Amino acid sequence: MSTHPIRSLTVLPAHREDVQLHTADGLTLVGELAVPTHTPPAATLVTLHPLPTHGGYMDSHVYRKAAWRLPAMADLAVLRFNTRGTTSPRGTSDGAFDGGRAEQFDVAAAIEFVEFHDLPRPWLVGWSFGSELVLMHGRDPAIEGAILLSPPLHRATDDDLDAWAAFGKPLVVLVPELDDYLRPDEARARFARVPQAEVIGVDGAKHLWVGESAVRRVLDEIVGHVLPDHPLPLPTEWVGATVEATA
Repeated sequence: MSTHPIRSLTVLPAHREDVQLHTADGLTLVGELAVPTHTPPAATLVTLHPLPTHGGYMDSHVYRKAAWRLPAMADLAVLRFNTRGTTSPRGTSDGAFDGGRAEQFDVAAAIEFVEFHDLPRPWLVGWSFGSELVLMHGRDPAIEGAILLSPPLHRATDDDLDAWAAFGKPLVVLVPELDDYLRPDEARARFARVPQAEVIGVDGAKHLWVGESAVRRVLDEIVGHVLPDHPLPLPTEWVGATVEATA
């Protein structure tokens, strides 16, 4: 078999299907589920995207690459979806952006989807605005833990952090050294009230995790925490079939 370098637009084998989530307040949200092709998933990532009013959606690049790579590289299922009122090439979810309030129903719908489809060991992964949704609305007994990327802590309050501390589930916090909103030292101080929180500063990274080196670091950290026995770093080459996505 041929060996191919894994580049920015490389898509590795997985079973991918368009899905719909149904919220308790009557909305239909559009998304995609990617799972391994030849084995049951070892765990599940439920991804919550950045702020839709500033360009965030289910195809935000870290999540798109997670869905393209991690089912094949780490046997992970990856659920991506557009929160209410958000549009991507997959389509537009019903409803309207509500600043993180009614989005509580979107988070619940994603967790219910995972439970209904018997997807194992779900972890929430929230990026920027998505991290706020995790902290405010993600404390569901069904989840294993959560990973936050670039949390701004604008909407989530100390009360939410205290509630997560009482919740007791693992919380992994990846904070770019050059973040626009919350940098590692301040993040360590803010998250100190969550005893089980692990704050990881990432040298040279920015809020949007631009560049392959930043994306690889994020994916390695996700896999390393969700699947502690999995070999790291993840490979930079793939033996077998790949395709190249359009930008």
